[in-house]
Amino acid sequence: MQTILITDDDRNLLKILRDILERGLDVDTVAASNAEDALSMLESQVFDLIITDLKMPGKSGMDVLAFSLKKYPSIPVIMVSAFGSIEAAVNAMKRGAYDFITKPFDPDELLQVVRKALSESNKNKELLSSYFDDARSFAPDIVGKTPVITQILETVKRVARADSGVLISGETGVGKELIARAIHLAGPRRTKPFIKINCAAIPDALLESDLFGHEKGAFTGAAMTKPGRFELANGGTIFLDEIGEMPLGLQAKLLAVIQDRAFERVGGVKTIRVDVRIIAATNKDLATACRDGSFRSDLFYRLNVVPLFIPPLRERREDVVSLAEYFSDRLDARYRRKVVIPQEVLNAFISYDWPGNIRELENVIERMFVLSDGATLDPSLLPGELRSGITAKDSSFRSQTEAVARSAEKQMIVNTLNSTDQNRTKTAKILGISRRTLQNKIKEFGL
Repeated sequence: MQTILITDDDRNLLKILRDILERGLDVDTVAASNAEDALSMLESQVFDLIITDLKMPGKSGMDVLAFSLKKYPSIPVIMVSAFGSIEAAVNAMKRGAYDFITKPFDPDELLQVVRKALSESNKNKELLSSYFDDARSFAPDIVGKTPVITQILETVKRVARADSGVLISGETGVGKELIARAIHLAGPRRTKPFIKINCAAIPDALLESDLFGHEKGAFTGAAMTKPGRFELANGGTIFLDEIGEMPLGLQAKLLAVIQDRAFERVGGVKTIRVDVRIIAATNKDLATACRDGSFRSDLFYRLNVVPLFIPPLRERREDVVSLAEYFSDRLDARYRRKVVIPQEVLNAFISYDWPGNIRELENVIERMFVLSDGATLDPSLLPGELRSGITAKDSSFRSQTEAVARSAEKQMIVNTLNSTDQNRTKTAKILGISRRTLQNKIKEFGL
């Protein structure tokens, strides 16, 4: 059943509206007697339609409209007012209202407008659903089929539609920036800028200027006024990578910006207002940093509305083969030559702990690709730490590794057979094995 939020400072009219809608349509209604209550409800609940009075004490219906358009751009908003005028109607429609009704209104006319708006709301939901059904549509570079990756993508889909703070944590090289970009691309800000800043890569003395900009003459070398990253990200998303490295003094200013959505450039007095979504990432345990005083707890709670942990590659070894093939395919396209990863190399990849995670895997594959002369990656080019098999510490681990290796081998044979239209001779040649060995493998895997 669809739910409608109704906002009006006239409680009698609220009751009348609810009666008309619930009797005339199969809907639920939720009432708010002022805009402040309506905004609070919109923070925690999603509605199918919003009907709001234009003039109310305190915040107005225009404030409700502006908030709804920002947080839920696909939800229609109908404006109602006793102060109906062409100017008010035009202004509301220009700002994004679905329709405008004046008091006193005809119940049949109201129901007709509401039916159309609810139909529009359904269409918008279907469009969003079709867009979000395929998680890979907004995250093509996030590779992996393990349950944890699937769950991460589901979380990305959900959190992308709101403006809540997201704190992505995980070891260096696990792909935190890819997740941040996916959140941006899956949300309503996807057509606006995505601005990244690495808080660990910029000296403390320059970080404030980089974030918030500076005025001409603000410090030695400030030859001209320069906008900061927050200004450049206006309307879009700013990604604060390695937020745990931000100095405490600057953390206080960032907290104020999150709360007020406003700041002054270094050396400036003019207040600059921005509308940005903030996504932060860290490879540190910020909860521990809060306890030892190196990170502000109030800022941590502001950033950590939706925590998202990306596990290291050693905890999802089943994704190693998919990632290896993905990077190999990208290199194939870049260098215009096809190179196959032999099973011996895949086994080494699966057995290794990858302390540098996905970034290390990508670098190893590129190094081997560039140095290999033939049509397969030369196992002799494996780095020493991979050749030594240092992570196969016990029989249970070896058993797990062998199972993953068999699965990868099977998948590679299937993929190669498909790419050659089931031509076994060509498949055997590409894989670097005899046709008899391929026949045996096909029987062994029940293909």
